[in-house]
Amino acid sequence: MQYKKYSLSPAAMVAIERMNQLGKSHKPFFFVIDYLMQKPLVLALEEVEKHQIFYKIGEKTNYAFKSKAEENTEIIFEKYPLGFEEYQGAFTLVQNHLRRGDSFLVNLTKPTPIRVNLSLREIFERSKAAYQLLFKNQFVLFSPETFVQIKSGIISSHPMKGTISANIPDAENIILEDKKELAEHATIVDLIRNDISMVAEKVWVERFRYIDRVATNEGDLLQVSSEICGKLPDNYTEQIGSLLFKMLPAGSITGAPKPQTIEVIKEAEGYDRGYYTGVFGIFDGENLDSAVMIRFIENTPQGMLFKSGGGITVFANAESEYQELIDKVYLSK
Repeated sequence: MQYKKYSLSPAAMVAIERMNQLGKSHKPFFFVIDYLMQKPLVLALEEVEKHQIFYKIGEKTNYAFKSKAEENTEIIFEKYPLGFEEYQGAFTLVQNHLRRGDSFLVNLTKPTPIRVNLSLREIFERSKAAYQLLFKNQFVLFSPETFVQIKSGIISSHPMKGTISANIPDAENIILEDKKELAEHATIVDLIRNDISMVAEKVWVERFRYIDRVATNEGDLLQVSSEICGKLPDNYTEQIGSLLFKMLPAGSITGAPKPQTIEVIKEAEGYDRGYYTGVFGIFDGENLDSAVMIRFIENTPQGMLFKSGGGITVFANAESEYQELIDKVYLSK
């Protein structure tokens, strides 16, 4: 298998320069970058709303949310995932690459058609997540996963790897003691440490494998995360775009090593991720907060698609991974 070394697109180069210029002048900006960095968008913060783009990042938002008391619609949410046999074909292809040593970890995703009696805007309004984005009438997302945060010159990332239903008895111990999940998580932590080391002067793991609880319309999920930190150079605001793009695509939604794994993903998935698994965020003039664009619903001519997936290692089980892909198709609440 021949592996292609990716070069940045002209659009990515323009975005980097724009971010660096805004960072140097400490001017707040918003950015959204697609998975393969072909269609990045960088806007001064005051321009975002006029582009019909609405966000919520922690407590920061440009949207006037309604009171939850006003939400009385009974929600219809149906999902139509691909058949197991089709998924197994992609899973087997990935496993073959893993056994050959082409990759150590591959994030395999697939689109799931859904039917829901809510518009993208209504889904955005009703969601409850650390990161939310309504991008025109093209897609909506409610992501629990941080890409990177920068606070007072310290950069941190919180990759999520490992998901289990909270309804399973002793769920927390089960997922923390699972060898496959541990191997997958350790691989991602190592990859993120490497990514941060490309832009930081010192790198360390602040927390390893802690549990987050995520509420969904089908019951709570437990997700395993870690926190990796690094110290940036004093002039980091002047190169904010350059350092962000050095770390893309995000390690948690590709795998390791990245260049080979991106090629495996392309072969196994057979569809265009687009903005799904890209990143978006805000730079406020000094600090930055950003998310990996997962829990992602896209408007298409054929109807709404929910894109989801999970990490595959040589220890993975096809039935479990297929179920995880389905379990991640939900509405936030």
